[in-house]
Amino acid sequence: MSDYTPKMDGVVEAEIERTTGPWREAWRSFRRSKVAVAGMVIILFFILLAIFGPLVVKEGINEQMAADRLQPPSSEYWLGTDDFGRDILSRIIHGARISLSVGFLSVIASVIVGSFLGIVAGYYGRWTDTIISRIFDIMLAFPAILLAIAIVSVLGPGLENALIAIAIINVPNFGRLIRSKVLSIKEDEYIMAAKAIGMKDARILFSHILPNSMAPVIVQGTLAVATAILEAAALGFLGLGAQAPQPEWGKMLADSKSYLQSAPWTMIFPGLSIMLTVLGFNLVGDGLRDALDPKMKN
Repeated sequence: MSDYTPKMDGVVEAEIERTTGPWREAWRSFRRSKVAVAGMVIILFFILLAIFGPLVVKEGINEQMAADRLQPPSSEYWLGTDDFGRDILSRIIHGARISLSVGFLSVIASVIVGSFLGIVAGYYGRWTDTIISRIFDIMLAFPAILLAIAIVSVLGPGLENALIAIAIINVPNFGRLIRSKVLSIKEDEYIMAAKAIGMKDARILFSHILPNSMAPVIVQGTLAVATAILEAAALGFLGLGAQAPQPEWGKMLADSKSYLQSAPWTMIFPGLSIMLTVLGFNLVGDGLRDALDPKMKN
């Protein structure tokens, strides 16, 4: 047994070492995609806008100027003003913080909870897998936005509750994705070797199986951020997400819908912000999918 243990341990170490190479190759493949790089530029633009924009813009996001109500874009107000005379550019910049925060935080929470449930269901199987999988099936039976509306209706309108709802509805997507990967990986030789040398389940799950299951999760997570931003905007538009006077993009659209014909810029610029941000994450997600999925390579 003393001769067998180092051999098996070496198999596990060799497998972990082998998995580091494809990540570098995936990064090189990602950089060669002009579309993916364009998406990354869009995302970085909005992230930098959210971080440093409020330091540059002087106008307050809730500063009302009745005399400047519904002003078109000009040298004074680059993107015009809304029905309260508030600078739209300032509100869009601050709204980037809200939308990106909801997108990232909700997806991170979904990945953590979904990955834990998926890895437990896939690794242990039997009744554990049955219970968790049925819960996922029930949640996926409802349209995502309707389930989010139902959750927010129970918790109450608000940005924090909208974030919780978006995180909950995305848990089954990551859970099922991780579960399917675990079902295939747990039969690999290096996992069997880890079990043979007496390695504990927790170490096998979080040191070997989970890292080797992260490629599809990264792709799905990038695309899920775009979906989360859209869902937050939808909830804000319906009055269930961000509440006045928070400058969330969906809420800005809802407040401006009455002025579509007389002051279209009040809806165009928040709408463009949502569209470009979602487009950026979708382009990056497609680039990551092509880079990380060998089946997509020529």
